[in-house]
Order: sequence, then structure tokens, then C-alpha cells
Amino acid sequence: MREGILTFVSVLLLALVSFQNLCYCDEQTILYESFDEPFDGRWIVSEKPEYQGVWKHEKSQGHDDYGLLVSEKARKYGIVKELDEPLNLKEGTVVLQYEARFQEGLECGGAYIKYLRPQEAGWVAKEFDNESPYSIMFGPDKCGATNKVHFILKHKNPKSGEYVEHHLKFPPSVPFDKLSHVYTAILKPDNEVRILVDGEEKKKGNLLSSEDFEPPLIPSKTIPDPEDKKPEDWDERAKIPDPNAVKPEDWDEDAPMEIEDE
Repeated sequence: MREGILTFVSVLLLALVSFQNLCYCDEQTILYESFDEPFDGRWIVSEKPEYQGVWKHEKSQGHDDYGLLVSEKARKYGIVKELDEPLNLKEGTVVLQYEARFQEGLECGGAYIKYLRPQEAGWVAKEFDNESPYSIMFGPDKCGATNKVHFILKHKNPKSGEYVEHHLKFPPSVPFDKLSHVYTAILKPDNEVRILVDGEEKKKGNLLSSEDFEPPLIPSKTIPDPEDKKPEDWDERAKIPDPNAVKPEDWDEDAPMEIEDE
């Protein structure tokens, strides 16, 4: 089993570069990558047929900083980094952060970071594809009516045993310019999730709140029964006359409908 795997997935022109000024880095940092040096031998490029895009190690347009550059539009790109040690999402505060620049603009595509779950025995990083199991998917996505920095937690349902994608509701929008932006997701032990763009908090929620995630991690106490059916003699009328109703003996037909309160 392999643990602690981080991937970048991209389908547009993107530059990933260093971000020392906004980096949440300290002695507990598990991975920091500036891409100052070539990535060959340290990051593993997916060899799956659908990921035909070629990654390059080049300077960002107009800057001296090197970055991980996708070289062609309308291509899928995937690159994987196996961490030296696994990251336990249940212990302490977890920060996922990276910088991206859409230096040709963002029309239709996304640039996600994925934290993969332990893979099946025999799996190798170059076989990464869209079906590779993951725990967290985070990053900008824009196409048509979609415009969001989404956060998805893929969690195992303890009852069914199936993994379900839980999407953060009302995520922040992707910046429209062609500048570099730092995207940060912070997960705290109390289940709080914070999404920051350039160090500014854009969204805060709770993993266990039905108001923040869809579908909720904790289901409602009552749910619709998909097998429930109306009986054949069901009457759709809102009010049904009572055939056994009898007026009281002192009923006054001439009494007013309303009595003034004195």
C-alpha cells in the first residue's frame, strides 16, 4: 500500500511557482516545493493516454521565478509527488497550499491539487488518472457557468462502505486576472475548513454541517423512503367533508362570522 501521495492535475495553461511570502511553512511542513530546480526525478508524470500534456520547467512570463508550466491549451496534465511520510488528516491542523498563475487567462479548465488515498498494492505513480482514489480535491475550476475554487472531501460511508464526494457549498470564485494567486485550504481538528485566496479568507465552513457540504457527511435524522407509495384509495383533496359531522343543538345560523372583541 502506498500512502502520502500528492498530485497536480491541470487541463489548461498554468504556471506553478514559489510563494515564500504567504507560505504556511514551519518545522512541521511535510512538503515544500519551489520548483526552482527541474522536477525530473522528483515528481512523476502520469503516463496515462488521457494525460498527453507536456510539463515544462520554465520561467513565468515577465518574471525570473521558475515554475511548473503546462505548455499547450486543451490538454490534460497530471504529475505526482510521493511524500516521505503519510499525512494523517485526523491529527492536528492540515494545510494544503499552492500558487498558480493562468498567464494566458482561464476560459475553460481547472488546476487541482489532489491528496490521494492509499492505493492498491502494485500501483505506481505513473499510472495516476482521474479514477485514482483520493481524499481531498482542491483548487480553481472555471468553465461556462462554473466558476469556483472548490473543495471536495471524499469520505467513506461507515454504513455502506462506499466513498462519497462531499462538496463545499458556495465556494469562492476564481480571480479573473492573469496574475499569480495563492490558494490555501486549512483543515482544523474541530472540523473547521477555511479557504483562502492570497492569504485572505474567502470561505469558512464545518465538515459536519449540512449547511456547508453537499451531500452532508452526517445524514438527516429522517430521509425520504424511495419505496414509499400512496395507497390506491388516496384522496388528493386538501379538505374532506366529514359525513358524520352534526351541528350542535344550539347552533345559530344567523350568528355573525366574527364577534368584535370588547
